[in-house]
Amino acid sequence: MKFVVLVGDGMADRPLKKLGYRTCLQAARTPNMDRLAREGERGIARTIPRGFDPGSDVANLSILGYAPAKYYSGRAPLEAAYRGIELGPSDVAFRCNLVTLNFGDSGSREAAVMDDYSAGHITSKEAGSIIRDIHRKLGGKDVSFYPGVSYRHLMVWRKGNEKIRCTPPHDITGRKIGDHLPRGRGADILLKIMDQAQQVLLSHPVNRSRRKRGLREANSLWFWGQGKKSAMPRFADKYGLSGALISAVDLTKGLGMCSGFEIINVKGATGYIDTNYEGKARAALRALRKHDLVYVHVEAPDEAGHQGDLKAKIQAIEDFDAKVVGPIAEGMKRFGEYSILLMPDHATPLSVMTHTDEPVPFVIFRSRQSQGKERGRACAYSEAIARMKGIRVFEKGHELMNYFIRGRRGAVAP
Repeated sequence: MKFVVLVGDGMADRPLKKLGYRTCLQAARTPNMDRLAREGERGIARTIPRGFDPGSDVANLSILGYAPAKYYSGRAPLEAAYRGIELGPSDVAFRCNLVTLNFGDSGSREAAVMDDYSAGHITSKEAGSIIRDIHRKLGGKDVSFYPGVSYRHLMVWRKGNEKIRCTPPHDITGRKIGDHLPRGRGADILLKIMDQAQQVLLSHPVNRSRRKRGLREANSLWFWGQGKKSAMPRFADKYGLSGALISAVDLTKGLGMCSGFEIINVKGATGYIDTNYEGKARAALRALRKHDLVYVHVEAPDEAGHQGDLKAKIQAIEDFDAKVVGPIAEGMKRFGEYSILLMPDHATPLSVMTHTDEPVPFVIFRSRQSQGKERGRACAYSEAIARMKGIRVFEKGHELMNYFIRGRRGAVAP
């Protein structure tokens, strides 16, 4: 038996007036997902436990079958794990975004507005140059900076405080940052680093070039997602299956690393709507020759949701359906018996441009049960699954993986 998990990050949404009160999933053309919904088992899962902030870290941890209440340690430590950044017991890793702030006429930090959480989706080459210079000028025995992909980077604070209150920058797009700056003991250190970094960034060659080209500048650092080193049991020890993970973002790769998965990097995978969808599908099918389960994560719908870009989100969903779901569903047939789990990790509604915590729709397609018979002829894959009768409901989202693999709600380590 082969298993594949297909995650369209943030593709769940809420009804929009401009779509005739349909969601993006309902408006998009998704024949492959719709077929899986017709022929498979439908349900909803709460991937964000009550009391947790709705993030991709918590949601994907749940989908992989790990209880966030027991294993969640923060977003940044997971990314550090993928990058091979060793954290000591008292080290705190912070996500360090390059962002674009609009200081207006006042020039006041508190009155500045979060114009863009991604600095115009700055390229990894440009961002790497910036972060390396930040490390040379501001790094030292207490803090270190590590370049990542596009706007996503890391800072490690030795003997730091993980209890500082920080806000994800994509939660406050278009809003003043004053009420969302770091708060609590040790926050003054982060604010000092931000102020010092702004002076470096103002005259940085990358930003001078971006100004000339009419692009958004990376004029500030933004810290969030902090935590200490993660400790998770291997997926193979929990479920007896070997696994591989395909994603463009370090967070998901870090989760895979901590789970003991092989991480497969696909050339041209960007985490945006220009990602190499086809390459991910081909890589997944190749990986199934070696592994029992492959986890395929596509970031593009989430990025479009954060930008409030309706056209891009629908395009991302349709591309996910046509270039990932369709080819993988067809290619799985060569393996005989197989199962497919299709779902978003969480919703990223265009109306709020950030993550929300409502349960998300899933479909489980099992080759041995379907045999080409349609179980719900009028069914399409969308959030409307939540309103159907007889669906399977997982209030604890981390229990879904056990059901997917074993076909029952048997006992499994939390």
